[in-house]
Amino acid sequence: MSPRVSKEHLKQRRADILEAARQVFIEHGYEHTTMKHVMEAADVSRGGLYQYFSNKEDLFEALLEEGLTEETEDSLEKVESYWSLLMQLLFGEDGSPDTEMDPLAPSKLEFFITGRNDERRRAYGEKRYEMGLRIYDDLIKRGQKSGEFSDRYDSELVARSIITFIDGLALDHAILPDEKVKLKEQSALFVDYLKMALDVSSS
Repeated sequence: MSPRVSKEHLKQRRADILEAARQVFIEHGYEHTTMKHVMEAADVSRGGLYQYFSNKEDLFEALLEEGLTEETEDSLEKVESYWSLLMQLLFGEDGSPDTEMDPLAPSKLEFFITGRNDERRRAYGEKRYEMGLRIYDDLIKRGQKSGEFSDRYDSELVARSIITFIDGLALDHAILPDEKVKLKEQSALFVDYLKMALDVSSS
């Protein structure tokens, strides 16, 4: 009889595999990463890896799902400033534009662009877009109801412009040198646009 493995151990092992996979995707990109790369990086057997993920697509989707909605929904329930929360969603914990981009962004672009004609991946891309749209729309709508944001513009339209900006910047960052993208400067300009659209005077 094989020994029983605790749920905590299985959960931790899955987390370890995902972290190893994240580093592999950052290094090789989506298309050039193989399950063998992940097996070696995570130091697991083929069976150990396939126990959790049936293929590379499954594995990458699990990375995309990590913490996407839970943390944001928790934050919305105990928010002090919707503007501060919006800035943290866009730029990380300190909420300020900088020169750093999500290192997984190029692989995310590869995943969706190369899979644009694949029915499953296209459906997943639409689902993910709607999920992101709901998060930003909900945040902006709550800010408008609280009086912190102006309702001059429809909350969903502002939310869509945020996603378009993020995706466009990620694409430029993936294919152009940093000095041409001007990541920090463009982000600061976009913050000014959001302040105007939402009539936010605080920094």
